[in-house]
Amino acid sequence: MLAVLASAFMLSQAYRTIAAILAPPLQAEFGLSAQALGVFAGAFHFSFGALQLFMGIGIDLQGLRRTVLIAFPMAIVGSVLSALAPNFPLLVLGQILIGIGCAPAFLVCTVFIARQFPAERFAQVSGVTLGFGSLGMLLTGTPLAWLVHASSWRTGFWVLGACSALSWLAILRWVQEPPMPVLATAAAPGAARPTVLGALRSYGALFALPHTLGILALASVTYAAFITLRGLWLGPLLVERHGFSLVESGNVAIAVSVVGMFGPMVFGRLDPGAARRRWIIGFTLLVAALFAGMAFNPGAAFDTIGSVVVGLLSGYIVLQYADVKAAYPVAMTGRAMAVFTMAMFLGVAVMQWFTGVVASAATAHGADPFLAVLLAIAALLVAGAAAFRWLPGPRSVA
Repeated sequence: MLAVLASAFMLSQAYRTIAAILAPPLQAEFGLSAQALGVFAGAFHFSFGALQLFMGIGIDLQGLRRTVLIAFPMAIVGSVLSALAPNFPLLVLGQILIGIGCAPAFLVCTVFIARQFPAERFAQVSGVTLGFGSLGMLLTGTPLAWLVHASSWRTGFWVLGACSALSWLAILRWVQEPPMPVLATAAAPGAARPTVLGALRSYGALFALPHTLGILALASVTYAAFITLRGLWLGPLLVERHGFSLVESGNVAIAVSVVGMFGPMVFGRLDPGAARRRWIIGFTLLVAALFAGMAFNPGAAFDTIGSVVVGLLSGYIVLQYADVKAAYPVAMTGRAMAVFTMAMFLGVAVMQWFTGVVASAATAHGADPFLAVLLAIAALLVAGAAAFRWLPGPRSVA
């Protein structure tokens, strides 16, 4: 069942990285600025992230299966609208609908793993799931670049919409609601069914914990840095800075995606336990250094290899999920995962929008937009690591 649920997550990975290949044809057709391109790429992540709390409530009240079956058709509608969009505003609306539809895609997987697997296997199974989901990024590498080159960018949305419909049918056919663990379902006989308002209020206890702020500060920049590179700037970086063709940049995107598949599996197996938070800080600073190095245009080879290494190292993000699980009591796991996921994807939306603004400002002042964008990402990673290190950390939980 986890593999079928993860098929929706795989497609959400394709949707969130589509802008890297579609950026040149979209700029040509709609005359988009770098800032507008950031709005296009960020629209998916904003709607995706903004609905995480409600999706967590939906999982608690309606279950995994029903939540994803109700939401995911919006991704199909958004794909159709994007494929038919005659102007930029409708294209952005399509991205928003796709983000809404994909909002529960990874959350249902993490909650399923947390409920159905032993705690000591959480990082490992999450890593495998993240790796499987990364197959979606392979679709938005060379295959999408070839498809766009042979047909148009609109065909890409038609294909992803059709795949989304197949995934929805597979979930309908093969996924059954897994049993809730005894601890989570224990309640007094005749207890009132929880309400949406009550569930929303329950998040207050999570935000009241002092270590939540540091966790969310780092969550908002780590995955955002990788997806902002792979999902937005990788194509323009290679095409405009180094003269790559669309298909050649797609080949690099494939390489980044392939190593990105294995990174979570590797780090899931290497989970250091008590040293996990030190590892998280160290790898965040290492990725920041790579972005800073790429900023100064040392050459096409460095940018290509650096992007691939960033894809591999991004697998350490699975350690953040394990850190979240260890930082909260079992009764708060679902809400903690929802808030963490919300921070990750709102962070992607903000970073993609912000780097678009940075690129436009740099261009307006005659500066290298890629230098400005990559340095901005590096600075945000350092700031996130500092907050994670110096803000209060979690105490041991039962």
